[in-house]
Amino acid sequence: MPNIVLLAPNGQVGFEVARAVAPLGNVSSLSRSDVDFSDIKATITKVEALDPALIINCAAWTAVDKAEAESVSCHLINAALPGALATLAKQKDAWLVHYSSDYVYPGHGTTPWQEDDVTGPLSVYGQSKLDGDIAVIEGTDKYLIFRTSWVYAARGNNFMRTMLKLAQSRDTLSVVADQIGSPTPARLIAQVTTLALQQVFTKERQKENASILSGIYHLTPKGYCSWCDFAAEIFSLASTHGMPLALKPEQLTAITTADYPTPAVRPANSRLNLNKLEHTFQVQLPSWQQQLALTFAELADKNI
Repeated sequence: MPNIVLLAPNGQVGFEVARAVAPLGNVSSLSRSDVDFSDIKATITKVEALDPALIINCAAWTAVDKAEAESVSCHLINAALPGALATLAKQKDAWLVHYSSDYVYPGHGTTPWQEDDVTGPLSVYGQSKLDGDIAVIEGTDKYLIFRTSWVYAARGNNFMRTMLKLAQSRDTLSVVADQIGSPTPARLIAQVTTLALQQVFTKERQKENASILSGIYHLTPKGYCSWCDFAAEIFSLASTHGMPLALKPEQLTAITTADYPTPAVRPANSRLNLNKLEHTFQVQLPSWQQQLALTFAELADKNI
């Protein structure tokens, strides 16, 4: 069984990935309590000592607005660390899985972005994620980069849980309606990651050239919505599950990005084309509504 080293197992994505990949090998996790991920040298020393055949990097700076004022710290986690992990992966002849973002694209128009489209980040965070992608590609030839969007889960701090908390105490709420993307549950990211890695390992066991699977892939559910649409669906599910809310459906107001200014510019168009992932790994991605219903049910059932 291959040695798998997973960074940041306690985050939304890391928690789900750790569970999903467990059958694939001997999983060792490194959390922020084990090592400061901004200390690149110390982190690489810890990873190398575990002799990985696969490194899964779930460590990320996700505070988009805070990154505008703390660009150096953001770059260390989102760009320098992935680059160093790629160099180590190359040295160890190991695979590297890294997670990226829709924020690498310029966000204009309405056409879904494809993996080879010209990038153009609008924020420090977006630039750091793009720099991380480039560092991985330049550092090794055995990698999977999954660009995803609007990540949420039954656990942690995310849009779904924030909306529910607000709707329990407020009778009116305004949500941006001119940014379009695909809400993506961490569990789906973990499931697809595992399916892709199974194919990678199968090729390697059969002495085939598994590196032909290396590349950037978009990973979201199918379909698109605005943040306001997302919120409305969350509140509808809350009603279905008998969850009391102070907010009434008609008291949810759609606003523009201009009405809700933030330090970091958000892309208006975060639609991602999924054809490459579905074709390469022969998977059929579900709808965002279906995935939200599953994730909401987990939250409601466990009262997380």
